[in-house]
Amino acid sequence: MHALIETILFVFGLVALGYLAALTGFLKLDVGEALTQFAVGVGLPMLLFRTVATATFGGDTPWALWITYFSSVFIAWGVAFFTLKRAFGRDDRTAMTGGLASGFSNLLMLGIPLSLGVYGQEGFTTLSLIISIHLPIMMGLSILLFELMRPKDLHRPGMATVLLDFGRKLLSNAIVIGIMIGLIWRFSGVPIPSFVMRFVDAFANAAVPVALFAMGLSLRRFGIGSHLGPVLCLVGFKLFLMPAAALVIALLLCMPPLSAKVAVLAAAIPSGINPYLIATRFGTGQALTSNTMTMSTAFAVVTTVFWLFVAEHVFT
Repeated sequence: MHALIETILFVFGLVALGYLAALTGFLKLDVGEALTQFAVGVGLPMLLFRTVATATFGGDTPWALWITYFSSVFIAWGVAFFTLKRAFGRDDRTAMTGGLASGFSNLLMLGIPLSLGVYGQEGFTTLSLIISIHLPIMMGLSILLFELMRPKDLHRPGMATVLLDFGRKLLSNAIVIGIMIGLIWRFSGVPIPSFVMRFVDAFANAAVPVALFAMGLSLRRFGIGSHLGPVLCLVGFKLFLMPAAALVIALLLCMPPLSAKVAVLAAAIPSGINPYLIATRFGTGQALTSNTMTMSTAFAVVTTVFWLFVAEHVFT
């Protein structure tokens, strides 16, 4: 338990240091954007490439892991969507954006360091199985739903155009490229030359601390604004409903202890920046998604410890 709390304090401590650096004016907010671009565009893709290319995943397809995690995603997303519509009177597209914020975990910036710190390389390898399909599923489904909910009086580009645009953006995403190259290298059977691995290790090892510090700088930019009632509901769904759903489903599927713990951890991680980016693209729900990201990250310092403690005692 001591090591678990130490990991939580270290991970969120780096985020807090980034936030403090921006709050005091020691670093400009533009630095956070540059560091985030490095982490997401270079460091984390290298880390995922190294894991996919060299790790031992086992022979079975991780259907139970995927079913557990993504079922919890859609439960939180759906409950948040109908809550925003019924209780707060938001339109379909705004409610969809807010629901996405309740179901989209920050697996890259927070999930990777937490899984490494709490469960080691084996835990990170398990989390990588979720990450490998997380972005295509979440982004693709989000774009599809928003296009279907586009008001009739607005121009529709056509589903084929939307899917082609999504495919181009997905294939040019650095995270996806890192995973794909790792898979190609893995199936080729060719060992990574030691000289090349030194470059990969240098970038991969820098990814986690840079990503966490950059996240803190970014949180200062988003801050906390209005919509407190809806945001608190979205945060509650993200930090309590989603991990609770993952825990129950993992029990029902009789998942192996480590996979179940990683699934609960992934579900308990606070919201990331992607819902805000989607909200910005479609011009609705920007305040909801940005405030949910900021507040869920702050509360997650406590709630993450709670869910890790619960999972540790339930899955033994």
